[in-house]
Amino acid sequence: MTPMQMWLTVVAMGIVTYLIRLSFIVAWGRLTLPSLARQALRYVPTAVLSAIIVPEILRPGGTPLDISFHNRRLIAGAVAAVIAWRTRNIMLTIVVGMGVLWGLTLIGV
Repeated sequence: MTPMQMWLTVVAMGIVTYLIRLSFIVAWGRLTLPSLARQALRYVPTAVLSAIIVPEILRPGGTPLDISFHNRRLIAGAVAAVIAWRTRNIMLTIVVGMGVLWGLTLIGV
């Protein structure tokens, strides 16, 4: 593949991606979703975030399942979950969770 072909491919795929995303934005104003579908879509961000975070907490770095006190990410995730549940503050949850993870890393747990 020549450099020109590579750049044309990158630009073409960028345009295709833009048009796909734009189509949903344009259609959203004209499309009326059923109530059940709207309610279901409210849970998509939570489901996606859980699908990304939970495997990394339970299997850090792709290692076998680690549900022990030696798993720093599990401890930090549990603390962050409690903070999120009690305060409903996203920034506080992130700061406390990362602080716990970094603190456990510093003390060598």
